[in-house]
Amino acid sequence: MNLLYSNDRKAEYPLSWYAATAHPSDRFPALTGDATADVCIVGGGYTGLSAALHLAEAGLDVVLLEAHRVGFGASGRNGGQLGSAQRMAQEDLERLVGEADAVKLWKLAEDAKDLVKSLISRHQIDCDLKPGVAEMALSDAERGELHDHAAHLSGKYGYDQIEVLDAEAGHALCPSPAYKGGLLDMGAAHLHPLNYALGLARAASTAGARIHEGTEVLSIEQGSRVSVRTAHGQVTANHVILACNGYLGDLNRQVAARVMPINNFIAATEPLGEDAVRVLTRDVAVADTKFVVNYFRLSADGRLLFGGGESYGYRFPTDITATVRKPMTQIFPHLKDVKIDYAWGGTLAITMRRMPYLTRVAPNILSASGYSGHGVGTATHAGQLMALAIQGQAEGFDTMSRVPALPFPGGAALRSPLLALAMTWYTLRDRLGI
Repeated sequence: MNLLYSNDRKAEYPLSWYAATAHPSDRFPALTGDATADVCIVGGGYTGLSAALHLAEAGLDVVLLEAHRVGFGASGRNGGQLGSAQRMAQEDLERLVGEADAVKLWKLAEDAKDLVKSLISRHQIDCDLKPGVAEMALSDAERGELHDHAAHLSGKYGYDQIEVLDAEAGHALCPSPAYKGGLLDMGAAHLHPLNYALGLARAASTAGARIHEGTEVLSIEQGSRVSVRTAHGQVTANHVILACNGYLGDLNRQVAARVMPINNFIAATEPLGEDAVRVLTRDVAVADTKFVVNYFRLSADGRLLFGGGESYGYRFPTDITATVRKPMTQIFPHLKDVKIDYAWGGTLAITMRRMPYLTRVAPNILSASGYSGHGVGTATHAGQLMALAIQGQAEGFDTMSRVPALPFPGGAALRSPLLALAMTWYTLRDRLGI
């Protein structure tokens, strides 16, 4: 079964609040016939659009192929959180890759945030960018761990954008009975993810990139010049960038062994009106310390956008509203009867260590994916890093690619059932507070 078509209408955005409030955009034409390019990019999410923009601005001839619409996948469906640091905790990275590379990875993560903010400013992308992401703890012990983490970032990396929240301050920010305090990172941010993707696409097209929607890549033939075949045409290019994330399919086995698609779900309630302050008292986003994380924020029109629940395999659950309502009412019991106007699913991709997998699958084929829920900044940055690497400036790309990437046990056939078994255990741990 092809994930590109398992849960969605061909070349149409899902029925989400994001799609309902997206800025109008014309479709880019499908590819017909043969084309040549300096670089062919497969995938029109943040990674591919950022790569296309940076390459086109550098004067290279770029063709981007997207099976559906730009921002169709996780880039247009996610929680909209632009987080600090890498997806793996900095303390764990220090142990994994050593002090020198850990410092480089911290700097790259800060560069990723700055890049997103600068692109939004430079290209005047209207996507409701706002500062502030809180991480909330479900126990006193977890709150202590978060405070220790903030002290580590401040003492070792000089990061001074985090406010520690005791139980009282945490409740003043987010009046949920489930939370015991945490952190508020004002260097992080949140945004409308689909409007951000559409803005990147406009910028890339204006810079000269040729974008083709409704154009699924069927095969890639390696060589000194790479041939990228579609149903109605072919692109021959000096370089190829794989920017497919959870929708890679069978295009490359090396990447597929280390990057696995999973599904996540979001619901948008009706506008809460005056009751919005019973969810958040400030316009910030929130994620919590559960392994199967809950994440949420208020929309510009006062809805609760709440993400929670995961599934493994191809198909979304038949009742996404019920899937999300369960964790939502655990965090906000007073919303048990609130009307949900939109509920949607999306496919992202994870790696074993939750760090993105950047690699050269051939001398002239680069790939970046597996952002593990941290993709707004990291994917945008990965696109830029691959663009720079193609131009001979590979230091950042090489630093990211040195992070050891483990293949999933069991290969493509068994990785999903094994992960589902593991996630059942972690879900049980969340419930028991272990």
